[in-house]
Amino acid sequence: MDNTQDLLEKVIEGIQDKKGNRITVVDLQEIDDAICRYMVVCQGGSTTQVGAIANNVVDHVRTHNGDKPIAQDGRKNMEWVAIDFGSVMTHIFLPETREYYKLEQLWEDAKLTQIEDIY
Repeated sequence: MDNTQDLLEKVIEGIQDKKGNRITVVDLQEIDDAICRYMVVCQGGSTTQVGAIANNVVDHVRTHNGDKPIAQDGRKNMEWVAIDFGSVMTHIFLPETREYYKLEQLWEDAKLTQIEDIY
């Protein structure tokens, strides 16, 4: 299996393990000059949950794939945490912050896939 596909699956599992919801996968593979192949956008209900999701994604990916993030940002206020794994970029929002930025809508040419909430 392609390492990027495996990484994408582990990111989604890490989000789901902490009950992150409204997961959207943005497929940027056909977009010229995109900074990654996939972007995963999700949300948590509180700053505590956003932090827990972010920590779990990093731990889950490291444990199962051996990959570490290239960069992380947003951990001070936990309203929007971005985790860059190179080919997969993960964004974890509070609902109101996600609604304000509408990140998925910035990539209107990309294929969007909604992942069903598991709880």
